[in-house]
Amino acid sequence: MAHIDYFFSTISPYTYLAGTRLEEIAAKHGASVTYKPMDVVTLFGRTGGTPPKDRHPSRQEYRAQELTRWAKKLGMPFNLKPTHWPTNAAPSSYAIIAAQNEGGGDLGVLVHALLRACWAEEKDVADDTVVRAALAEAGFDPALADSGLLAGAETYAANLEEAVNRGVFGAPFYITEDDNRFWGQDRLDDLDLHLSGAL
Repeated sequence: MAHIDYFFSTISPYTYLAGTRLEEIAAKHGASVTYKPMDVVTLFGRTGGTPPKDRHPSRQEYRAQELTRWAKKLGMPFNLKPTHWPTNAAPSSYAIIAAQNEGGGDLGVLVHALLRACWAEEKDVADDTVVRAALAEAGFDPALADSGLLAGAETYAANLEEAVNRGVFGAPFYITEDDNRFWGQDRLDDLDLHLSGAL
């Protein structure tokens, strides 16, 4: 069975724009997915990248245009400058880790609910009530927001180290079991083709 390691950040606009397409591709190919939320800002510093706020104005302007175009192309509501961004991605990431360990709900729905909260609903994904609502929407016990914080913190840190060691440098980032790497929501079609054996 095919497998995908999914490295992402709950405050990444491009991860939001991926929507639930990864889950659709995985279902199509009978592939399993391991969700690996990570600190993407620290990742940038570790892999030669630059946080958006520190980029040259021409890069910031292009990013703004590209995000807006992609949101329109995908038909997704999108706020280029959400009120609660940047924010602390750790609480939402810990909840995803706890949910993955617990099972019983839909991780794809959970991840997208948190990203949608940030980029389309003007909510702070560091807020406990926002995290609990996303857990409930995805069929998980909202109390997972409180449990496993230590394990969540350890796994979150380990995900970052794994990302650096496996060649990840941005989000979203997808790695198949044969070490084919796909960076960005705009490479999901290539991931699909690879899993089909056509690429």
